Amino acid sequence: MSGMVTLKIGALVPLTPPGWVEAGRHLLAGLELAVREVNDAGGVGGSPLELVVRDTAADPRRAEAALDEFAGLGVAAVAGEYHSVVARAAATRADALGLPFLCSSAVLDALTERSTDHVARLPPPQSRGWRIYADFLLGAGHRRVAVAAAPSLYWESGTRVLREHLATRGGAVVELDMSALAPAAVCDALVENAATALLLLVGQPEPAVSIVTSVRRDRRLAGTLIGAPAGQPEFAAWETLLGAEGAAIPFLRYLPERLTPLGVRVDAALRERLAQAPSFVAFEGYDTIAVLADVLRAHGADRAGLAESWPRVAVDGTRGRIRFVREPGISVWQGTGTPVQVVDRDPAAPDRFRILRTG
Repeated sequence: MSGMVTLKIGALVPLTPPGWVEAGRHLLAGLELAVREVNDAGGVGGSPLELVVRDTAADPRRAEAALDEFAGLGVAAVAGEYHSVVARAAATRADALGLPFLCSSAVLDALTERSTDHVARLPPPQSRGWRIYADFLLGAGHRRVAVAAAPSLYWESGTRVLREHLATRGGAVVELDMSALAPAAVCDALVENAATALLLLVGQPEPAVSIVTSVRRDRRLAGTLIGAPAGQPEFAAWETLLGAEGAAIPFLRYLPERLTPLGVRVDAALRERLAQAPSFVAFEGYDTIAVLADVLRAHGADRAGLAESWPRVAVDGTRGRIRFVREPGISVWQGTGTPVQVVDRDPAAPDRFRILRTG
């Protein structure tokens, strides 16, 4: 492929704190593996892909600055990001610059304020996943649910979804403001409010780990369910930090019961690359490049052509067929067919996951 024009893809990834570094590492592993495989197969129309990686560190302003840099570098499209608030800033800037952006992992419904053709998203919107999680809670008999929440648009949006969905079925949400409460004080608040479940809408590892430790060791709360819909227990660091205390904490992830044949092969390659089992975030990274390579084959580096191509995408991904549609209330092109699971770590073997609900 020497002498061919390189097709650049900008990649937004949280690689340093306060970003969720482990999630960023998995996302980048998926992106890089897919780029390598595309190039090993001859590139896109003979042109190699080049991933231009920028660390967002969970900072919306860094993401906006990266978008401006990408525009100047002539990238054909932008991929990635894990944190919803950061992805929202990136999507808004991408729309303003006319840069095609395929969001790999962020789920906030309102990824942009206005409807745009420049932005598409792979995972299901937050409202869908968190309603499935609310149904899981109701099915398990929990109607008075406390949320230990940090100030964030993402957490506020999730709390609203939970409150509205539970309310229609006789449930209620009690909000515990973690900007004012110490982890140990959460226990007293749970007892006072007669909550049977506590959801961790806070950062990882802290204060999430300290809250789990406090609740698990409080005898008054022996029957209390701890949940983490945003997926903190997905990653190996959770088990390392909490051991058995981190098991039986249900969370959302976006995997099918069985990967596609492509997914099985990618799973093996990612395990070797990461030296551990890949999370769903790594598969999201791989699928992002699979989609972008497909649209680049049709349109090259023509940004307008790429932005118009989302409704014509039909790509075999690691978890199923990938297509994009317009959904009511969603301002970007929305990926379809991605499965949703509620899972937890098995207390008998914390490195093994149990599927509790699918949707």
